[in-house]
Amino acid sequence: MNDTHPTRHVLVLPDRDAAEEVAEALAERFGVTEEPQLVRDALAGEDDAEDAQWLVVVEDPDGTYDAARLDLLAAEYDGWREAE
Repeated sequence: MNDTHPTRHVLVLPDRDAAEEVAEALAERFGVTEEPQLVRDALAGEDDAEDAQWLVVVEDPDGTYDAARLDLLAAEYDGWREAE
């Protein structure tokens, strides 16, 4: 029986530039072929557009991307990874 569940990794970055650079690095370092989704995420209770984080959403249906390496990539840009 196959217990693999589709996985989505969400890399949380401090700004759009960092998110775009991480999206490019995903293709170079991980061979991600499907373009990651970039999403602006306003912090709860914040109205100021400057206080927005950017999310890079990476679909990983086969569970092939190394979570530890994704953590390191996000950390290079002052971000972190959340698994969904």
